[in-house]
Amino acid sequence: MQPKVTIYDVANAANVSMATVSRVMNRNPKVKKETKERVLKVIHDLNYHPNAVAQGLASKKTTTIGVIIPDLTNAYFANLAIGIDDIAMMYNYNIIIANSNEDTEKENQIIDNLLAKQVDGIIYMGRNQTEHFRSATRDNGTAVVLAGTVDEWNTPSVNINYRQATYDATSFFLKQGQKVALVISDKNYPINAKYRIPGYKDALKEYGIEFNKKLIFETQDNNSISNPTFQEIYESEASSAVVYSDDTAIILLNKGFEMGRSIPEDFQIITSNNTVVTKYARPTISSITQPLYDIGAVAMRILTKMMNKEKVQDSNVYLDYDIIHRGTTRI
Repeated sequence: MQPKVTIYDVANAANVSMATVSRVMNRNPKVKKETKERVLKVIHDLNYHPNAVAQGLASKKTTTIGVIIPDLTNAYFANLAIGIDDIAMMYNYNIIIANSNEDTEKENQIIDNLLAKQVDGIIYMGRNQTEHFRSATRDNGTAVVLAGTVDEWNTPSVNINYRQATYDATSFFLKQGQKVALVISDKNYPINAKYRIPGYKDALKEYGIEFNKKLIFETQDNNSISNPTFQEIYESEASSAVVYSDDTAIILLNKGFEMGRSIPEDFQIITSNNTVVTKYARPTISSITQPLYDIGAVAMRILTKMMNKEKVQDSNVYLDYDIIHRGTTRI
C-alpha cells in the first residue's frame, strides 16, 4: 500500500513552506502566480488530498454540516435534501444526513453525535425541536436553519406561507359551497398551531361560516387505512378536505374508495406538498405546490452566511407557492 501523501511531502517537492501550500489550497491571492502553479502541479502529480479533519482543527472549522430529517423515506424531505446538498457542494461543505424517525431520544443522540463531530451548522427538518436540541446548539454556538418547518423561537427558516396557502385551499372549496375538513397530524405542532389552523379559520371567517372544531382531524401521523380517523372524516359533515401531507392524502383517497365514495364527485381533496406520489395516485391528487428544492437550497445558503458571520438580510424567508388542480378537485 502506498503511504499517504502529506502536506509536508507537497511542500518538500515544491520547495516551499507548508504555510505556502496551505495558502494555495485556500486560494489566498497573495501567493505569487509562478509559486501557485508549481504547487498545484505537485499536488496533481502526487495526487494529494488534504486531510479535512486536520484542516478543521487548524481553522476551527470542519466544513461539515448536519442535516436532520424526520423521515428519510418521505419524498418531501428527500427533495429538500437535494437542494441542500447541491448548495453545500457549491460552497465546499460536506453534509451528514441523520434520520430521527421523529423519535425524541434518537434526535437527542443525533444532536450529541453531530456536535461531537464539530459540525459547523445544522439544517433541521423535524417538527418540534427538543429542549436538549435548543440548549445544546445554543451552548455550542452552532448555527441552525429550519427547512420546510417552523418553531416557537423564530429560528431562521425557509418555507412557504402555510397560513395563506391553507386559506387559499380552503377558500377554493368554500366558493363551491363545500363543508371543508382540515386534516393535520397534531394540532400542537407549531406549523399547525401557528399557520394551518389560523389559515383555515381565516377562510371560514371570510365566508361567514362558523368554525366547527369537529372538522379538524388529527391523524397523529398514523398513515394506515385502519386508522379510524380516516373513516371519521368521511362520516362527518365534510365534503372536501385540505390535507397536510401527500402520504396522508393517499390514505384518505384509498379509504374513500373502500367506503364506496366517488372522488371528486362525492368528496374532494387538496394536499400540501406536491411530491411525485401525487402524480402516481389514481386519480392524481390536487396539491399546494411548494418549491421543495429551492427551500432546501435557500436554507443552505442562509446557513453558509451564518457560519461565516455574514449579514443575513431576512432570516425567515417565504417562497412562492401555487395550487395545481388534478383529479381530486372539481374546477
